[in-house]
Parts: sequence; structure tokens; C-alpha cells
Amino acid sequence: MSAMNPPAAEVLHVYGSPDAPLCIVEFGDYECPYCAGVAPVLQELVDSSDGRIRLIFRNFPLFEVHPHALTAALAAESVNASAGAEAFWRMHHKLFQHQARLTDADLRLYASSVGGDPDQAVGDTAQQFAPIVQADYAAGLQAGVSATPTLFIDGTAYEGRLDLNSLRRASGLLAGADSGTGRAESGRRPWQRR
Repeated sequence: MSAMNPPAAEVLHVYGSPDAPLCIVEFGDYECPYCAGVAPVLQELVDSSDGRIRLIFRNFPLFEVHPHALTAALAAESVNASAGAEAFWRMHHKLFQHQARLTDADLRLYASSVGGDPDQAVGDTAQQFAPIVQADYAAGLQAGVSATPTLFIDGTAYEGRLDLNSLRRASGLLAGADSGTGRAESGRRPWQRR
């Protein structure tokens, strides 16, 4: 299995039906403004897909340019561990909505507000979640990820626009594409050049 299609045991964050036929993997950074911009688009894409698309989120904190990205990723993982998947996705969206405020005090507050354990969200106790973030980051590097957000649609790097219609077209949800496969009638991905 590849970083874009990890085995089920490695998949921690699935939004949508785990059995959806089409899989989008996002490598993202909680302090990246482009990730914040695409987060509601991806949510709408999955929500409007009638169970045909699932989103897998993998951490790729660009810690050299985003000083709070790594601690935000650890806080999100702590919420997943202490409160479950639904709380993780609430935290995920909250972190993107409040990117300008990702201090330890903020992360504790956010974790508590979504039902997570604020004591696990920051500091030394949050370090227990570092292997999860490190594994995601390593998988991203192996897949050639160098920027965020980076998307893979059914294992193929997506390099198109990050708006809803472009993603619907690329995933086969708009006319002209084979539903569920993300391939146009010509057999190529709709966003790939001829």
C-alpha cells in the first residue's frame, strides 16, 4: 500500500463513509492558509457526494515556516485519542478557523471546547502523539509532498484548482466523467493533460 492509499490500520482520520469508492487523501498543515481555504470545500465535496467520496487527512506540518503547525497537529491528535473521531473533525475545523490563535493556551481551550482532554493537548503530554504526526509526515515525504495542501485522488496526485466544481469534476461527480472512478470517457483523469 502507498502513502496515498494506506492500509486501514494506518487510517486515523476518515471524513465520510469509510466504504466510499473514491478516496481523497489530503496532506495538510493547520497553520497553512491554503489548507484553511480548502477545508470547507473538501467538507462540502464529501457531504454532497452521496457517500461516494471519503477524505483521509494526514498531518504535514511545515514547521519551518509555520511555528505552531506541529503543536496544532499534536493537539488534534490528542483530541482524537481522548474524545474520538467526531471530536477530531470538530477540532480540525476549529484549528483552521482560528489559525491566527494557536498558542498552547488556545489549543487547550479548543480541545476542551470539542470534548477533548486539554491536559493532553499541549506540552510534554502531547508528545505521546508525535509518532502519529511523524508517520504522516514521513508518508508525505515518501509520496513527494513538499507543500500544503497536497491532494491525492485515488492515489494519483491532483494538481488542479481547489474549488468545488474542479474537485467534483476530478472526482467524477460532474457530467463527462465516469461516476466513482474519477476518469473521463477517454480513460484519463479529468485534470490530467493529454
